[in-house]
Amino acid sequence: MDHQIEDLLEHWLPLADDAWVLAVITQIQGSAYRKPGAMMLFHEFGQGVGMLSGGCLEADLRRHAQKAMQTKQVTCVTYDASDESDASYRLGCGGIVDIMLIPLLKENHDLGLVELVQAFRHGRSGFYQLPLVKAGTDARQYQAAFYPEALKPFPASDFVRTGVFTQEAGESLIIPLRPRFHLGIFGGGIDAKPIAAMADTLGWQVTVFDGRTAYARAADFPHAHIVKLTAGELTANHIAQLDCAVVMNHNLGLDAAALKVIQAHPLAYVALLGPAHRRDKVLGMAGLSTESFSGVFSAPAGLALGGELPSAVALSILAQCHGVLHGATLQHLDEIMR
Repeated sequence: MDHQIEDLLEHWLPLADDAWVLAVITQIQGSAYRKPGAMMLFHEFGQGVGMLSGGCLEADLRRHAQKAMQTKQVTCVTYDASDESDASYRLGCGGIVDIMLIPLLKENHDLGLVELVQAFRHGRSGFYQLPLVKAGTDARQYQAAFYPEALKPFPASDFVRTGVFTQEAGESLIIPLRPRFHLGIFGGGIDAKPIAAMADTLGWQVTVFDGRTAYARAADFPHAHIVKLTAGELTANHIAQLDCAVVMNHNLGLDAAALKVIQAHPLAYVALLGPAHRRDKVLGMAGLSTESFSGVFSAPAGLALGGELPSAVALSILAQCHGVLHGATLQHLDEIMR
């Protein structure tokens, strides 16, 4: 997916010498398609990378981006979907969205985006600080910054999500950034294919672990990294890089061995395929219990969404996993957006 910040930056980097504008949502009131901190890049020839709405604002934003490039000034735009005369009224969301557009220039060090690329490539998390300035501010004097988690000049606990930080020099938007989520699939059978494919569509990194010769074939998992090792052969680094895992070897012993290796690491989510009586057998063989895991342990895996085909099972598991990783609770959208 080209809407992940990592993908935006990797698209931008080879063309960094061209003229670009960064567009970022700074504030919303009411409902909106994307939240504060969402970013998009516009190229001098009109190409846009990423999205800030369902597609209705981007054409108008492109016009503002071209103006920002020509003037080398920061541009601020507000879209009010509750106003019939506003360009965004047809969106029908009823919210107000503030967007800041900043030209990327050598004088402002391309807004520190090179540092973001390097951080992502090395698996580092941190915070991106964008000063909130008035429209017409000289973009050549604009200074954004990326701070690794250990070097931030503000309390990290206050910025689990994007927020505004006030200093004597003014207000800044603080955007927490981290590498893409990493899913480990233990078992490379045919029913693991939709899980890997859906996770890739979500923009996650996927690694499939299976030491068996006939499993985890590259042709079945074209977008995943494949590790042809048994659980006993895996190192701590293999598991430490994961955020979540699905265990689905369809073999009691292999599943038990995988859980035993995984349990030693603080993964946010671990799912085990199969019914409750099978779960108990696997945990008994591993010498573990449902309370042995530091994060959420889901067994039987996933949410009760209905359906029995591999694609339906994949959806139920990844929906639950996605909620855990994003700190969500199981609610209807109409309960949240009232």
